[in-house]
Amino acid sequence: MATAHDRTGDLAALDPESAGWVRALRGPEPNRQAAVERLHALLLRIARNEVRRRSARLGVTGPELDDLAHQAAADALLAITGKIGDFRGESRFTTWAYKFVILEVSAKVGRHFWRNPRVPFDTEDWERLPDRFGLDPAAESEWRDLLAALRRAVEEKLTERQRRIFVALVLAEVPLDALVVELGTNRNAIYKTMFDARRKLRAALVAAGHMDHDMVRRS
Repeated sequence: MATAHDRTGDLAALDPESAGWVRALRGPEPNRQAAVERLHALLLRIARNEVRRRSARLGVTGPELDDLAHQAAADALLAITGKIGDFRGESRFTTWAYKFVILEVSAKVGRHFWRNPRVPFDTEDWERLPDRFGLDPAAESEWRDLLAALRRAVEEKLTERQRRIFVALVLAEVPLDALVVELGTNRNAIYKTMFDARRKLRAALVAAGHMDHDMVRRS
């Protein structure tokens, strides 16, 4: 357990603003309570901005959206105050706290989506891709062949996990945060899976004559 001397030494290594936060959150009442209230207000502002940014994909507005922000801020506050002893000053305290609330927003948004999904997880809607990608109706014969080749490549070249993630993100438009919750994984793992899937799909389209190597390098 850290002594008062140890804590003083820890604070000396921090920037003044971060040291102020840590000192107040570790300190006696009523200073600690005042710091907790300031921190909650900060986390709530961040959470509100973040849920608003994601609201279009989530399909939630008004009080329900604000409730998600409040939940995320409250859970982030609990996590931060419980782990204040782990703060080592590698970043500013507010940057460290920001990560907690963004993580909570992602979790809340993901769980909310699966309580009220707009589409089934494995929905494949290839017919909507031309409109979504802004393909020229005048060139329908060209992109119909391209989409047919893409569909074959998805079915034949991708692993089951790669196909599942591609279908969810590209065809069903499942929000990334929701997919993270559903698969019990993290954003980086999904990014890596999609990167590998796209590489396989490009190679298949090049081999089928629908893309050339210059197009692959540009994409």
